[in-house]
Amino acid sequence: MTLTEAMEATGARIGHLVARHLDGAGGPVAAAMTYALSGGKCLRGFLVMESAALHGIGAGDALPAAAAIECVHAYSLVHDDLPAMDDDALRRGRPTVHRAWDEATAILAGDALQALAFELLAEAGTPHALRLVATLARGAGVRGMVGGQALDIAAERAEAPLSLEAVTRMQAGKTGALITWAAAAGARMAGADERALTAYGDALGLAFQIADDLLDVEGDPAAAGKALRKDAAAGKATFVSLLGAEAARARARALADEAVAALAPYGNIAERLSDLAHFAVTRKN
Repeated sequence: MTLTEAMEATGARIGHLVARHLDGAGGPVAAAMTYALSGGKCLRGFLVMESAALHGIGAGDALPAAAAIECVHAYSLVHDDLPAMDDDALRRGRPTVHRAWDEATAILAGDALQALAFELLAEAGTPHALRLVATLARGAGVRGMVGGQALDIAAERAEAPLSLEAVTRMQAGKTGALITWAAAAGARMAGADERALTAYGDALGLAFQIADDLLDVEGDPAAAGKALRKDAAAGKATFVSLLGAEAARARARALADEAVAALAPYGNIAERLSDLAHFAVTRKN
């Protein structure tokens, strides 16, 4: 099974688990939740499953945590696409949730996806579930993803573009916090040392974001499934605008190598995570 096929298989398993939790809910909000969860790469959920496997945690035990991180990620995209945020009409090659339904439904679907994430973790009986809940709340909140998003919005109104250091800090929250949580989830479930996988996740998250910045400049909108060239039009500082495309590409590759090096304690059993690091900087969407 290829890496892409493995991620798709994880996405399908997450979809089935969420469908069971939403069974009987009905209505537009539940439909919008399912819609928002579908069509993505499932990179974060796959990270959870692979990091769990490294520590002997079975797929059935790891799946609720994988579904939880995908729910949080999907909620963040639904809200990010709203007119008050990025005002995007296209996501994953389809109309964004507020375009497919309406703004109120999109807001409620995002809220419900976030709530479902913590329901999944709390009910699963996953080892060390309380630590998973607490660290996901932190990674998704004002000290993580939401905080990074707030910095991004503030930067759009700032008189001068952000520095490289400020962009790195912002993206470590906005994009990196959830990726790092997913990478370290397996170690947390096992009550094991999290440092190697946290270092892997930190490097992977930044590499992933630099690749996103490159796609915004060089990518094909049809392949990306969303509008591109928006950052330059808005005058936003990105890794590409600050470093230049070639230097940004080199930095992404170096970070991918750094992520792979962090996996050294696991040896060959972490091969899939090594492959994922290189995928993150060579993907087309």
